[in-house]
Amino acid sequence: MKDMEWPACLDEYEKLVIRMNTPRVVIDNAVCPTATLVKVDSARRHGILLEAVQVLTDLNLLIKKAYISSDGRFFMDVFHVTDLNGNKLTDESVISYIEQSLETIHYGRSNSFNGLTALELTGTDRVGLLSEVFAVLADLQCSVVEAKVWTHNGRIASLIYVKDCNSGSPIEDSQQIDRIEARLRNVLKGDNDIRSAKMTVSMAVTHTERRLHQMMFADRDYERMPVLRHSTDYPVVTVQNWADRSYSVVNVQCKDRTKLLFDVVCTLTDMEYVVFHATINTAGERAYLEFYIRHIDGTPISSEPERQRVIQCLEAAVGRRASEGVRLELCMEDRQGLLADVTRTFRENGLNVTRAEVSTERDEALNIFYVTDEMGNPADPKIIEAVRQKIGLSNLKVKELPMIYHQKGESEEQTVGVGGAVLLSLGSLVRRNLYNLGLIRSYS
Repeated sequence: MKDMEWPACLDEYEKLVIRMNTPRVVIDNAVCPTATLVKVDSARRHGILLEAVQVLTDLNLLIKKAYISSDGRFFMDVFHVTDLNGNKLTDESVISYIEQSLETIHYGRSNSFNGLTALELTGTDRVGLLSEVFAVLADLQCSVVEAKVWTHNGRIASLIYVKDCNSGSPIEDSQQIDRIEARLRNVLKGDNDIRSAKMTVSMAVTHTERRLHQMMFADRDYERMPVLRHSTDYPVVTVQNWADRSYSVVNVQCKDRTKLLFDVVCTLTDMEYVVFHATINTAGERAYLEFYIRHIDGTPISSEPERQRVIQCLEAAVGRRASEGVRLELCMEDRQGLLADVTRTFRENGLNVTRAEVSTERDEALNIFYVTDEMGNPADPKIIEAVRQKIGLSNLKVKELPMIYHQKGESEEQTVGVGGAVLLSLGSLVRRNLYNLGLIRSYS
């Protein structure tokens, strides 16, 4: 760690341990003509690979290639990264931030949502559910500051950060918390989810997207048969054992997209597998990921049911963030009840929200919604335009359209995809949002 000032209470042995465990980071723009290389060397411990990937994906960097290798108690990662436009990193403040963040992952990382109350919701997805949730929060005088909503295999998971709209303080009154829990639990249960709907209130400490994966995993969304299992976009996952080296070899092939590597590594880590070697590669729109893993106790996958469970869980991990539907971006002055009004408009026009990212910055709402029709099919462009007319054409913009719309002559700005992907053989190894982190002021 650069310019480290040691606390007086540390003895020389403790200082040595910290030096040995502090990752060494090198960022190189000279080696590769198309990407910036980020090299990380560190003592190996469970979860440190996920934390390194988290640093890069939280900045919305694209991981085009990666090589991961563990030798005894140490590991080495090399990531080939670009910005969302496919360019190498040149901003010195960004490079410095990456260096500092990676050098401190030994100490663990979590979201910084001080002063907010976290609401965790899981249940059966249905059209209009999100509208009902936001309507309840508005009625209970809760101001939504940040939120992320995922839907997958007919289930919904949401992590919503709120504060009291009158005082601006976290909600700590036990009676108010009880009212929030009771109202939202009733909304989630609806008429057909009496058993599995869950609603909890806590102070947020876990990385939001990792927590969403954990919530859906606990909800066992991976056990439900996905509608698009036979689609060409559905991930292909294989798991085999390499008995000679006591590794289990996991291969994932799928369409490339942002944060793909994070989603896969997050799932492997939370299932308590350790990645010893991996190669990630992307080619065009495809991503190829291969991991050599063991349990924390050093053993490979030991049974057919366990192998099938790993396959199901990784398929779910890839599918949870898949962007289904039209991407709508809302940018306007925030106010109490705005989310309830916008999502009610979606519901009244037969639009279903499949994923959402809600944020506020200096009293401005900056929200992203992915919407389909009630059956999960592409929404009618005329309905989208009618919704935009009602909410405000300058406030709600279409930023991404399914291919069917482009074939009709429509053209809109596209978001570049990214991911991570595959060690073609261990033989090749023997024989991996700036705005949201406050690094830039403008959202666009």
